[in-house]
Amino acid sequence: MIINLNKKYDVFAIGNAVMDFLVEVEPDVLIKCSMEKGKCIGVDEKEMQDIFKSIGKDKFRRMPGGSAANILSGIAKMGGKVVFCGKVGNGEHGMYYEQTMSMDGVKPRLSRTNLKTGKTITFITPDSERSFAANLGAAAELRKEDIFEQDIKDSKIAHLEGYQLKNPAFIETAMHVIDIAKKNNVLISIDLNDAGIVAKNIESIREIIKDHIDIVFANEQEAEAFTGKSDPEEALQTLSQITEIAIVKNGPKGSFIKHNNTTFNILPFEAKAIDTTGAGDMYAAGFLHGLCQGLQLEQCGKLGSFAASRVVEQVGARYEGDLKKEIQALR
Repeated sequence: MIINLNKKYDVFAIGNAVMDFLVEVEPDVLIKCSMEKGKCIGVDEKEMQDIFKSIGKDKFRRMPGGSAANILSGIAKMGGKVVFCGKVGNGEHGMYYEQTMSMDGVKPRLSRTNLKTGKTITFITPDSERSFAANLGAAAELRKEDIFEQDIKDSKIAHLEGYQLKNPAFIETAMHVIDIAKKNNVLISIDLNDAGIVAKNIESIREIIKDHIDIVFANEQEAEAFTGKSDPEEALQTLSQITEIAIVKNGPKGSFIKHNNTTFNILPFEAKAIDTTGAGDMYAAGFLHGLCQGLQLEQCGKLGSFAASRVVEQVGARYEGDLKKEIQALR
């Protein structure tokens, strides 16, 4: 695998531009809000507002979200140069999303629409488990016409969300990005994101990965949904047969990386987990940042593992400490 280290940007990504609303709750609140623990359900705008009213909107913490955007925020805080492409509404939430992404060091390329900016409510119970209520809103309207092609050409890696591969409109947009990347020596990575989406769209996702994707991130549930293997190492071997770099994140046990015939077992860093919301995204951020700096794959994995260990010790998917300074000390 060859990565062009001389390009202007490290990572370009498309993804669901959604506002995250985080709230710490007791399990009985999930029942009250018709939520199933550990699951993500789709809700309409009225249902979203009913949840806010039921709990009290002042109890929520607001921040820009979405898997790809979270990954780019992490890379930017490590010193990387990144571009995020998504779609938001014309209202206050869309403005806040763009401003905060810029403050995080991410170059926002956001199209706008009259639909409301997408929202996700993250319920965090005392055991650090997360449950989600989501309404994509404007994010679901991202189309290939919204993509800034030059940004892709100027990047080392183009990153996709697995969430983008669940309907034809999303797939068309993703394939447009893939086509530009392939023609311009840009590596392509994807995070599978959701085991349910993988299971429901297994054939189309398998075809896209086999034909186009260089780097695949999956947690143990997503890897099992994709390969049928419950053992993470066995799933890694199967996944590695159709992509150049396969990564299976194994929660607090660490992660596995395979490239060609070499497998790396990346041990976890010690952490006192409060909220695991951003662990997977920060792992991908650390790994991709290391790759863009020319590090060896084992070093990339250690950087990802370290970044994940730091973010779980706080509430929210975006680390608030001085990550750039911390990873310099790590090296």
